[in-house]
Amino acid sequence: MTQRLARIHRKTRETDIHLDLALDGGGQHDISTGIPFFDHMFTLFAVHGFFDLQIQAIGDLDVDYHHTIEDLGLALGQAFDQALTDRRGIRRYGHQVIPMDEALTAVTVDLSNRPYLVYHVPGNHGIAAGQDYTGLTKEFMQALAVKAGMNLHLNVFYGQNEHHILESMFKALGRAMDKACSIDSRVRGVLSSKGAL
Repeated sequence: MTQRLARIHRKTRETDIHLDLALDGGGQHDISTGIPFFDHMFTLFAVHGFFDLQIQAIGDLDVDYHHTIEDLGLALGQAFDQALTDRRGIRRYGHQVIPMDEALTAVTVDLSNRPYLVYHVPGNHGIAAGQDYTGLTKEFMQALAVKAGMNLHLNVFYGQNEHHILESMFKALGRAMDKACSIDSRVRGVLSSKGAL
């Protein structure tokens, strides 16, 4: 099978991001975003999704984390779109429910080329002064869904600790994306009754 790879360089006045993605990897990762908490989240995503992922990002973190996190979503979404090429043979759908201590999250994806985000996540928990990681994650997921051409539903059923909630989300996202990106030998062309995505 042809390797499904992507290499993205996104440079703006606010961020400079280099990102390499291999869909059929083993969870190897080298992540440096300048935001240690999100380094941890992207590591979980790569490991649990079996994606080989390298990210080197420089952003205007002195202004806010927002630009870096949103642009990482755009870059990762673009990488998935590039690596999936014409999306022939993929399962298209993925779903995973993941617990993390008191938190439980379900993530459902459809690689339909029809971007949409549903984000049902409890409100601010204040894990870090001046940064709302839950809100930043929503911006990341919106950017990811748009650039990846993905219908993305994130539903946190319950949870109290923001770290646990977001950890369950990124693990579930990795597993759901792994399923959706995987090849199914029964699929002829793309998985659509219309014959096109």
